[in-house]
Amino acid sequence: MGRGKIEIKKIENATNRQVTYSKRRNGLFKKAQELTVLCDAKVSLIMFSSTGKFHEFLSPNISTKGVFDLYQKATGIDLWNSHYERMDENYRRLKEINKKLRREIRQRMGGDLNELNIKELQALEAKMDSSLLAIRERKYHVIKTQTDKHKKKVRNLEERHANLVMDLEAKLDDQDGIVETGGYYESTMGLLPTGASNLYALRLYQNQQPPLVLHHGTNDLRLA
Repeated sequence: MGRGKIEIKKIENATNRQVTYSKRRNGLFKKAQELTVLCDAKVSLIMFSSTGKFHEFLSPNISTKGVFDLYQKATGIDLWNSHYERMDENYRRLKEINKKLRREIRQRMGGDLNELNIKELQALEAKMDSSLLAIRERKYHVIKTQTDKHKKKVRNLEERHANLVMDLEAKLDDQDGIVETGGYYESTMGLLPTGASNLYALRLYQNQQPPLVLHHGTNDLRLA
């Protein structure tokens, strides 16, 4: 019993459609391979599935470019002419834009001014003034930002310095309690931070000296 005739129409089920596409694609590629071997034909097949996936078969005895060249030669149709024309037009447009930009750059640097009339010179001057204003605003912004940054650093350093001074004074006040009359413990000096020993010794010396007394009826200052 033979197979029933299949109605040729779009397969609505996506899974069945993909399965049928894969099977028939492989069948076409197999037939193309047979034609290439049996008949020494140059075969090229390009296929895109409904999902946009690309598949291609190309006879090993020819390249893709060779196929298109043969097609153009056989049909007399230039496949690339319109494409080349668009590319050439785009190239000329970009070349003209580049030429204008280069001329404008030279004019902003003071060159190529002889061909400009009074209106063009005034327009160029206005552009230069606008550019200069933008540059100055940016410069002032950078200066202000850097100044604020340095001021913040200075404030932080001043706060650190003040904290160090307070810590030092607190340590000196604490050390005064262990100082004996007529001298001080040597171990005290070792407890002080670097650079504070001289200050501490001066304070001890001032605290240990007897006050000066002015004797009545004389101008002599003597130790009490």
